Amino acid sequence: MTERIIRGEACLAEGAAWLGTAEPRFDAALRLTGPLPLRLRSDGFEALFAAIVSQQVSTAAARAIWARLQASSLTGPAAVLSAEDDALRAAGLSRQKLRYARALAAAGIDYGALRTAPTEAVVAELVAVPGIGRWTAEIYAMFSLGRADVFAPADLALQEAARLLFDLPGRPREAALRRMAEAWSPWRAVAARLLWEYYRVAKDREGIA
Repeated sequence: MTERIIRGEACLAEGAAWLGTAEPRFDAALRLTGPLPLRLRSDGFEALFAAIVSQQVSTAAARAIWARLQASSLTGPAAVLSAEDDALRAAGLSRQKLRYARALAAAGIDYGALRTAPTEAVVAELVAVPGIGRWTAEIYAMFSLGRADVFAPADLALQEAARLLFDLPGRPREAALRRMAEAWSPWRAVAARLLWEYYRVAKDREGIA
């Protein structure tokens, strides 16, 4: 695989400098945000299981559920497959998320192989699992695998940040933002980090909902 991997702050700085040169509005945004966060995390089953847990619940609720799963030693694939439904529901999993967790545990994904697979192959393998959509797969590629040129245009904060930064008449939809982001290759994951940080700054300054 020849795709660029973000491994540290130097990679982010390189990508941010490239974006700032390619697009003046990114340069202006960077002056507001300052250095971008790395946000890298571990890969593997637990990373995706935690993503399923966090779907459609608050951050606090997701953390509480995950803490209960950890306390009960129910965060590994073998444990999820062998656990009684009642044990998983007691930790806070809904019936649907319980089904998704078991599907992920049974999928037999070779997480080591994903580290060197092309991004589109990673996304295709992950979205084949019930409960994992393209957004989750792209976020996994971005932060668990460190891919430098992946974007998540379905993300509402990215859409709103793009509307604000580029003075668009409305929030771009997923397909439109994906096309827009093509100009930010090969540093689309850095562009995503910049847009998220820009959204945070703009929200703090202007009270954006």
